[in-house]
Amino acid sequence: MSDNKREIPLGVALIPVIFLIAALGVTIGVFHQDAHIPLICSAAVAAGVATFYGYSWKEIQDGMVHGINLAMGAILILMVIGTMIGTWILGGVVPSMIYYGLQVLSPGIFLAATMVICAVVALGTGSSWSTAGTVGVALIGVGTALGIPPSMTGGAIISGAYFGDKMSPLSDTTNLAPAMAGTDVFSHVRHMVYTAAPAFVIALILFSLIGIKFAGGDFDPQQIDEMLNGLQATFNIHWALLLPPCLVIVMVVKKIPPLPALFGGTLIGGLFAFFMQSSSVGDVMSAAMGGYQAASGIPAVDDLLTQGGLTGDTGMMWTVALIICALSFGGIMERTKMLEVIAMSLLRLVNSTGSLVAMTVFSCFGMNTVASDQYMAIVIPGRMFKNAYDKRKLAPVNLSRALESSGTMTSPLIPWNTCGAFMSSTLGVSALAYAPFAFANLLVPVITIFYGFAGITMTKVADGDEEEVAAADSAKE
Repeated sequence: MSDNKREIPLGVALIPVIFLIAALGVTIGVFHQDAHIPLICSAAVAAGVATFYGYSWKEIQDGMVHGINLAMGAILILMVIGTMIGTWILGGVVPSMIYYGLQVLSPGIFLAATMVICAVVALGTGSSWSTAGTVGVALIGVGTALGIPPSMTGGAIISGAYFGDKMSPLSDTTNLAPAMAGTDVFSHVRHMVYTAAPAFVIALILFSLIGIKFAGGDFDPQQIDEMLNGLQATFNIHWALLLPPCLVIVMVVKKIPPLPALFGGTLIGGLFAFFMQSSSVGDVMSAAMGGYQAASGIPAVDDLLTQGGLTGDTGMMWTVALIICALSFGGIMERTKMLEVIAMSLLRLVNSTGSLVAMTVFSCFGMNTVASDQYMAIVIPGRMFKNAYDKRKLAPVNLSRALESSGTMTSPLIPWNTCGAFMSSTLGVSALAYAPFAFANLLVPVITIFYGFAGITMTKVADGDEEEVAAADSAKE
């Protein structure tokens, strides 16, 4: 550790953040390039600032490695889901889901039904990622075939998946938020209902209203028939091919860790490809590695099913690289305490319960943007704002709700965040495209802030409970 290390002031700590915003704006908005290089350059700026203030290169590098390690589990899941999508398409699993979905769902109810389906699956699995990687992939295909823009379908999938995730005690972030705030997961979930349920209902109404437009729009049954015939001509469609997603969901519900459960899904997909589609072992390995390359001769079918794998144009390694670049920057900012300086300065703006809740929500969103990881977006603000909630005698569930309402719900809306990068790659829809339609994710933070200013469901700590809360905090320390 450097002997001449100095505290980095707020104005200087903001330099890497301002540079990041400017670099991303120019690169994406003007040159229409990917976010990788701006993130690497921003990490270099942050490292330069840290070096000037006495941090050694070892400390800076350790911060980068630590930031990446926080998401290593997510990166491994991302890679496995890439292989699973490839084998599921080759094995006819995704094509069968699309085939039967086209026969059951209609344009008028599709978006609302998509949101409900994803909410139910995520509630049972506790994982928005598993939901998107299984039923989400098929629903994107069904929506496209029905003439629904992928951006809208993506918004419905994200809204349902993240609502179910947040209401599930099985979710990792649903356990992390109350742990940081000093409460239990079931109290946290009950308190989340006050904000998440209204957001879900409003989102459902909005998707239903949008569905009316598509129900009365130009709908060509011949296009659907062409796709159905194309799927049947290319794959052996069978109801048994609906079993793999069911098996994966059951494994996750049974608390089998996501990584082996999803890898099991990859193997099951390969077996179905071998036995149901007469694919060779080499074909299975090729689909898992490079994704499935559709060649049915029907452009709509080929566009839908050319995806998955680790590498190639549709593979997951582009996303893995983006996550590593983003978390390198976030890791430097966290290790050199520049994020802490920024967060602590925000506390000076707090003068009411409403402003405290709003500042918590905005800080979580800011951490999602700068640190690029939902876990850091929950942990850092949770650590920074806990004393402020205690001083106002606000029950820990208020803090845990604010942390999750923004730290988790806004994470898929940011393209370079781990969640945004994952959802974009898995669904094949840009985060900037689906974000305006992720109604539940947009509404939950707004409702949370409104409740803070209006004093609605802002539970106070009872006089007899203060010592209990303090004792719980001491035990954690």
